[in-house]
Amino acid sequence: MVDRRLTQMHGLPVVLPDARILGIVHDVVLDEEARTCTHLFVTETTDTIIEGGMHVSIPWSWVRSISDVILLRWFPPTPIPRRPDS
Repeated sequence: MVDRRLTQMHGLPVVLPDARILGIVHDVVLDEEARTCTHLFVTETTDTIIEGGMHVSIPWSWVRSISDVILLRWFPPTPIPRRPDS
């Protein structure tokens, strides 16, 4: 992946493997001891992907590449219900 500062990821669209836009990066979650990014916190999700447009945390291991967008290598089947047991 291209070396980018974590602050440059704020506001980037997050794109699913099937080219749908999941939402926008609002923040990054860091492991301060390991000095690594562990998750991306994504807001502005759509109801067709995440029921209710809830915010989601995406594991860093799901990220395929970063450029003008963040492309994911994997995402669970959608739509994701607000409560998994419903």
